[in-house]
Amino acid sequence: MFTDKIPGTNIKYTDTHDAFSVFRPMLEMTGGLSLGQLCKITDLTPTTIQNWVKRGYVPKPENKKYYERHLGRVLLISSLRDCMNIEEIGELMSLINGDTDDESDDIISESGLYDLFCKAIKEMDGKTIDDKTIDGVVKKILKNIDNKDRLSYALKVMVYAFISGNCLKHIKLNLTELRKG
Repeated sequence: MFTDKIPGTNIKYTDTHDAFSVFRPMLEMTGGLSLGQLCKITDLTPTTIQNWVKRGYVPKPENKKYYERHLGRVLLISSLRDCMNIEEIGELMSLINGDTDDESDDIISESGLYDLFCKAIKEMDGKTIDDKTIDGVVKKILKNIDNKDRLSYALKVMVYAFISGNCLKHIKLNLTELRKG
């Protein structure tokens, strides 16, 4: 598997139907996540998340609480940042859902997009990484979804970026070992 953790988090995969279902009880119990709780889930620093909010990549928290759409966006950015820079991720997100603070232009919720992304990553487990395989996985996942064209291209970018980010981690680990000697 490309990861034993839910993408963008430090939480181990379970056999849940969708990845975001792990977070909904947390959001309901706490009435929204605090910045500290969000940092614990993602292993991100408060400064990083606050910077993403300040720069408009994540919606502003509501009464210092982060809800489903905030968490979905943070998890997507966190999952892709090993291969894409924040500006590219921001552009990708705006091509899918327009303005960060305006949900009326969204073609899918942030949590829904995150679930599709996680399903694609899970579906890629053990498969050959090539255009045909990734196209097939994305088509399968989007079988019953509207706006397939935009989502299809977006999911392909996200899958390639996630896989590439994992490859880059392995390159760095092996280079470190090689330098040791």
